[in-house]
Amino acid sequence: MKNYIAEFLGTFTMVFCGTAAMVVNDITGVITHPGVAITWGLVVMGMIYAFAEISGAHFNPAVTIAFSYAKKFPWKEVPKYILAQCLGAICASLLVYMFWPESETLGATIPTIIAWKAFILEFLLTFFLMLVIINVSTGSKETGTMAGIAIGGIVLLEAMFAGPMTKASMNPARSIGPALVSGNLADLWLYIAAPILGALFAVVCCILVKGKNCCDTDC
Repeated sequence: MKNYIAEFLGTFTMVFCGTAAMVVNDITGVITHPGVAITWGLVVMGMIYAFAEISGAHFNPAVTIAFSYAKKFPWKEVPKYILAQCLGAICASLLVYMFWPESETLGATIPTIIAWKAFILEFLLTFFLMLVIINVSTGSKETGTMAGIAIGGIVLLEAMFAGPMTKASMNPARSIGPALVSGNLADLWLYIAAPILGALFAVVCCILVKGKNCCDTDC
């Protein structure tokens, strides 16, 4: 049970802080786009250090599915992790709505480019993210001194350059929470499908490069 609670809390904290920064910036303009990107990177890094030893600090259905595909995480745990992650994101978005009901998006991932381009970009962003995650993780756990810095850093980097185009989700749960609470559901499908496919492709590439060393069983 502790691992599910950790996934809930980590995803809740990540989505609340990240989307709150987006909403506050939309309202006041004070935080700026670089500030939003830094917020996402730092909160991801912090939650990894807080919960990696307990749950592995996935906080992302695409990462959980990819770890299972890589034989590092049991498939039977995947639905439970995804449920905890999505509930955390939804609760975070409800809290953002409580604080800023005037926001129309609540930090939802709404692309500013056409859907097929957004799909490809989200695929690539999650591919890059998962490549880093699978190479700095221990089994299915994002542990180690450098894991938080490396993963938080790549999230910051990708949010910095891709945020203006797709909001740089890379995470179905992060997109589901604000979309459901704000009602912005039109492009939600691509923010679910593209990250999962991108993360799976990262595992395939890791296998091609590292062979069995990429997918040693850890479950």
